[in-house]
Amino acid sequence: MASHTERGPLPSPADLKLLADGRHPDPFAVLGRHSRGDYDTVVTLQPGAESVHLIDDDGGEVSALRRIHANGVFAGRVDTADYRFRVVWPDGANTDVRDPYSFGSSFGDVDLHLIGEGRLENIYRTLGAHVVICEGTRGTRFAVWAPNASRVSVIGDFNQWDGRRHPMRRHPGVGVWELFVPDVGDGAHYKFELLDAAGTLLPEKTDPFGNAFEPPPGNAAIVIESDYVWGDADWIAAERGTPAMATPQAIYEVHLGSWRRNGDGDWLSYRELAATLVPYVVDMGFTHIELLPVTEHPFDGSWGYQPIGLFAPTWRFGSPDDFRYFVDQCHQAGIGVIVDWVPAHFPRDTHGLARFDGSALYEHADPRQGEHADWGTLVFNYGRNEVVNYLIGSARYWIEAFHIDGLRVDAVASMLYLDYSREDGEWVPNEHGGNENLEAVAFIKRLNETVHALGATTYAEESTAWPGVSRPTYDGGLGFTFKWNMGWMNDSLTYMGEDPIHRRYHHDKITFGLVYAFDENFVLPLSHDEVVHGKRSLLGRMPGDDWQRFANLRAYFGLMYAHPGKKLLFMGGEFGQNDEWNHDQSLDWHLTEFAPHAGMQQLVRDLNHVYRSTPALHAQDFDGAGFSWLDWKDADSSVFSWLRFDGEGRVALCVVNMTPVVREGYRVGAPKPGQWRERFNSDAREYDGSGVGNDGAVNTEPQGWHDQPHSLTLTLPPLATLILEPADNNEPRRTDP
Repeated sequence: MASHTERGPLPSPADLKLLADGRHPDPFAVLGRHSRGDYDTVVTLQPGAESVHLIDDDGGEVSALRRIHANGVFAGRVDTADYRFRVVWPDGANTDVRDPYSFGSSFGDVDLHLIGEGRLENIYRTLGAHVVICEGTRGTRFAVWAPNASRVSVIGDFNQWDGRRHPMRRHPGVGVWELFVPDVGDGAHYKFELLDAAGTLLPEKTDPFGNAFEPPPGNAAIVIESDYVWGDADWIAAERGTPAMATPQAIYEVHLGSWRRNGDGDWLSYRELAATLVPYVVDMGFTHIELLPVTEHPFDGSWGYQPIGLFAPTWRFGSPDDFRYFVDQCHQAGIGVIVDWVPAHFPRDTHGLARFDGSALYEHADPRQGEHADWGTLVFNYGRNEVVNYLIGSARYWIEAFHIDGLRVDAVASMLYLDYSREDGEWVPNEHGGNENLEAVAFIKRLNETVHALGATTYAEESTAWPGVSRPTYDGGLGFTFKWNMGWMNDSLTYMGEDPIHRRYHHDKITFGLVYAFDENFVLPLSHDEVVHGKRSLLGRMPGDDWQRFANLRAYFGLMYAHPGKKLLFMGGEFGQNDEWNHDQSLDWHLTEFAPHAGMQQLVRDLNHVYRSTPALHAQDFDGAGFSWLDWKDADSSVFSWLRFDGEGRVALCVVNMTPVVREGYRVGAPKPGQWRERFNSDAREYDGSGVGNDGAVNTEPQGWHDQPHSLTLTLPPLATLILEPADNNEPRRTDP
């Protein structure tokens, strides 16, 4: 490829026509400064210009260039070491610009080699738009992967969106196009204009590595130069490293656009959310916030699950630095941040990844592999190294650039199975004839290894019985840190939807989950998916009159927090939202002015406190030694009772009564003698319950029960969960079974 210092004749008529038409395959062979033997000439393309003049760095005119093509190609002799162009327009206005084609490539051979192999770890620092100093000049380097394009130009508000003005340098071995544009910096809007392999002009494309975007319908990417100064060093030092599996996790899942809105009904900004959402989460006692996808997406109704900018926080709530501020404030308040991240598919919007360079680049060409019929989206091609590098680079970016603590990976099942939601003949088996997507499996393993090496965690939304989802890759697993327990969610919600009089016939919906509870590192999710599309709110799914509905939900939350597994609750559930979630409006916060809803909110606040301060309820979530049934057979009474252990001798006793009947004198076994305190009672009056209970404490009796040496005679409140612990529970003794 010709460089800007190579000798050569003046451009041929054919070169000039290709250049003026915006179709030259190698613009650096023509444009810029070239040695002609005894002197140098410079060629520039300035469509629509009246004249072009060479000026020096002080603005003094050196010479006028002559027009060598009617469509705006100018050339002339250049004798100065540094030069700029003064472009004069027909209206008499003029613009001073530096020559992009006087700069060499800033890419090194190693970077290009690693891009080609799909192994450039911080690829987001190379591709995309970056403000840099090149040969002493400040500007923006634009770079994009488009191996099957015959020409790529960067277009923007700095060049009248004209694809002829800034055609890019091609690195043919890896299919990357690059151009340094002097004096373009922070805030510039840009896109890419491409011709496909046949020379056909494609729809304008946004940058796959864009760090910020403008709202539709413009959809331009924006050059961003962050100067944010983080204040979360203590958090990062304490939290980065091997996941602390024994610590409590109570995750508050949030859709930022509808958690709360301002008085005009508009979205709160990232900074406004930092001032309102973060203190609320702290007050409620949650340990983490999980955000529905904040990666850029074109359609509000997708909730972010059809992303088009995997390297950009959405414009809806502010700038990337505003998002950094939000995360920073979370960390300084002791709250971890998890973001939903979608590497399974992407929308077909013409300005996005779909047929990016005129070919199936990020997706499969075969629709049996490359299309999600359910969602109308396209599937990433995990067999292509560059695509995997793109996705891994996105994961790294959120952790490194935004200090994200964890990624919740959406729709994992759709990635794992080639026949996911497909009929016979609609999918292509793997090389062994099976339905496992071996390339996706390899990608997932590499993803998890990368994220863990950065000290962050991953959460799999995976709904099948694929083995070892949260087992380490070195042990044959997929390597996720945690897996959502979709089985528990479906079974328990089905059970709770039954009229209490019929629950005796569905007792196994609660007990069956303990058969596999320790096969994975489970999170118990009551997520946004359970309160949309006609499913009703959590409160709306509870049977009975108003009193029973609230009592059922309070008991259900108690069961959830007493059950092995980390916890996740979608916003609104904590105060008993009446209606289904609507992403177009705020939660119904006015409900918290009423006693049943305020009581529910207080219950969740107290549950978080009890859960976090009781090691037996979280220390051995993923170890069968942390759980023991007392009685799982009492279907006739719809009562469940069990013990939780922390491995250091601390124990908690949990009893759930899922009928509206008060059960006096209900005996349960106890492993320790003495007084047991009632740490939690979902029927307490402060939760707007009936106040039935055990007066705060009860003493054991010497009668053995449930294979335990002692027993307690309890009063079980109606539709309620009790959590008790020995009065001396803060004195650990290794007495666990």
